[in-house]
Amino acid sequence: MSKNKIKNIFVNGSINPLFIAESIAKHSSKTQIGGHSIFLGQVRKDELQGNHVFAIEYTAYDDLALEKMHLIREEIFEKYPLSCMHVYHSLGRVHSGEICLFVFTSSAHRKPAIDACSELVERLKAELPIWGKEIFENDTHQWKENK
Repeated sequence: MSKNKIKNIFVNGSINPLFIAESIAKHSSKTQIGGHSIFLGQVRKDELQGNHVFAIEYTAYDDLALEKMHLIREEIFEKYPLSCMHVYHSLGRVHSGEICLFVFTSSAHRKPAIDACSELVERLKAELPIWGKEIFENDTHQWKENK
């Protein structure tokens, strides 16, 4: 494992839109950056047999997820010429309409930022031990499939 510190990607509850805006604004002084790519995951109000999703309760195997995220981060930085990468994922209850995932990549040019962001999202969904339990308006629940 590299000497870089393992970063905590987890946020308790939803990711505040003001936090996202401030994160973007902080990059205006980084004039070597020419392209950003941002992915925001939002909890959908899906319907299943007449019941609507009210919220998703996210849990994770924290230590393993953070170690795996660190490895993914290192691999993405080796593969793409990025200036920065920020990843935040919710834990706990996030209501429909709220943000649960914020991925933000930056580089001198748009293509590496876009490609890295897309690959990051796909790898996070496939490789990190994070689970979501859908909570329905009628107070029933089911484990969500990661798609």
